[in-house]
Amino acid sequence: MKNVLVISSSLHNMSNSEALAQEFAKGAAEAGNKVDFVSLRGKKIAFCTGCLACQKKGKCVIKDDANAITEKMKKAEVIVFATPIYYYEMSGQLKTMLDRANSLYSSDYKFREIYLLTAAADTDKKAMNIAKRGISGWIACFDGVKLKGALCATGAENPGDVKERTAFLKKVFAMGKKV
Repeated sequence: MKNVLVISSSLHNMSNSEALAQEFAKGAAEAGNKVDFVSLRGKKIAFCTGCLACQKKGKCVIKDDANAITEKMKKAEVIVFATPIYYYEMSGQLKTMLDRANSLYSSDYKFREIYLLTAAADTDKKAMNIAKRGISGWIACFDGVKLKGALCATGAENPGDVKERTAFLKKVFAMGKKV
């Protein structure tokens, strides 16, 4: 059994990327893992100021929701990031959360496996490749951490498109079950 944290960065209810995140969570839970689901929707997460106080204090000095999420990230063995693709990259809210998790760099983090789930209106897979490059840059900062899987639901322009294309949901459920 692994401790799995699923972070959905979409700010929309019923979003395509969140549907992927929920399906991954179902698969991981069915496989016997402990799953914690966090949505960034409604959370207050300020931009990182680059002060690096987190490196000395072990947590960010900005008082908002990012610290609690970062603490969950630190304790998770598997982290799943779900994001809509905007202009061929992860959402700004996910990037901001990753920046604010800078205290993890000098901590005893437990995560070793990262998954990336994306939904894009475009049908071109290059959106996924650019988002993978972005998350890979974050992963490269942590010893022993690997991108274990990635999925991009392309052609997901309208809310609910992913649920209509059950092949994406089946793939992401299976991915979750393999954790």
